[in-house]
Amino acid sequence: MKTTYKNVFKQGPISSEFIGTSIAKHQSKTQIGAHNIFLGQVRADQIDGKEVIAIDYTAYEEMATKKFHEIREATFEKFNLTCMHIYHSLGVVKTGEICLFVFVSSPRRKEVFKALEYVVEAIKSEAPVFGKEIFEDQTHQWKVNN
Repeated sequence: MKTTYKNVFKQGPISSEFIGTSIAKHQSKTQIGAHNIFLGQVRADQIDGKEVIAIDYTAYEEMATKKFHEIREATFEKFNLTCMHIYHSLGVVKTGEICLFVFVSSPRRKEVFKALEYVVEAIKSEAPVFGKEIFEDQTHQWKVNN
């Protein structure tokens, strides 16, 4: 039997409209006392004198989706959260655009700070999502997470 997991991937950059709509859905939930949001943005790094203009994200989608689900479940076990959203881009995301959106809610503010850091660190270290940095001269290299 195959387990179905919530889709965590968005093709291309994650738009401000998508982020706003996701957040707005929680405004009427009166048991929530705090929200915390992480937006990972592609930055124009300088590497060996060349400027990054985009990152092309790829993943082993089935394996990565399962890993995101495991991270989500572990976070709910560890922290008192009301809800959590995790979305990561696939495909080309230009500098200045959003590639990772994590949103957590809890009755208490301290939980959201701890939980968000835990989730983002787990994603960066465990999720099989890979980025190819594209430079202004159209050459590229695989991104090193740091």
